Amino acid sequence: MNIVILGSGNIATHLGRAFKMAGQDISQVWSRDITHASSLADTLAAEAIDNMFDLDRSADLFIIAVKDEAIREIALELKLSDQLLVHTSGSTGLSALEGASTKIGVFYPLQTFSKAKSVDFRQIPIIIEANSPEVLSGIRAIADRLSEKAIELNSEQRKILHVAAVFACNFTNHLFGLAQELLEEKGLDYELLKPLIEETLSKIELNDPVSVQTGPAIRDDQATIQSHLELLKHNPALSELYTKLSQSIVNLHKRSQG
Repeated sequence: MNIVILGSGNIATHLGRAFKMAGQDISQVWSRDITHASSLADTLAAEAIDNMFDLDRSADLFIIAVKDEAIREIALELKLSDQLLVHTSGSTGLSALEGASTKIGVFYPLQTFSKAKSVDFRQIPIIIEANSPEVLSGIRAIADRLSEKAIELNSEQRKILHVAAVFACNFTNHLFGLAQELLEEKGLDYELLKPLIEETLSKIELNDPVSVQTGPAIRDDQATIQSHLELLKHNPALSELYTKLSQSIVNLHKRSQG
């Protein structure tokens, strides 16, 4: 299979590496910035381009791996006929590719990516969607080359999954950042929290998160909560977040009890 990647960011980088490891040929990497395209293309033994007119239109698969707001514009610039075209976005509908090719789909790897950290693609769910059963079958076959977890969802289901992923990953990481900032303001080492973080993540591997919730909010320990809020009074934004998250824990626990 001959693949063209449009984009040079985190997802483009990891997908390119994964396809290369799976024995697939990456013929070109496109980016509006030729230096970015070259940086990725050099690692994939591919040609770097920054002009749509230079696209290898004989390629079997075109992957748009760019910021969501650029997907539609790039898709229409491609002007493909019957080549397979997919985007990798979790929150953008399949409709963003309509009119760009007769064979369109979604190829969304559900993972957080950083260029410097490798990932095991075999364990990453790849969410797929297509504009016909035939195209879906082709996309599934491609996903199966990379992952053991190819899952079909429609655009609305995928958007809900993406929102859940923001809560589970992005917001959680932000809370780690706030905890680090809070400690460092007082000269304390963030490393002290690492075992706690690891145990928390380990528990939810095997358990329903609600069932293993701990802390003062779930215990209705008002004395501790008020003590914490007193410590946070110098930071109204963090104090408000603490209060809202504590109430959210209580509310979710009540809902789980039926």
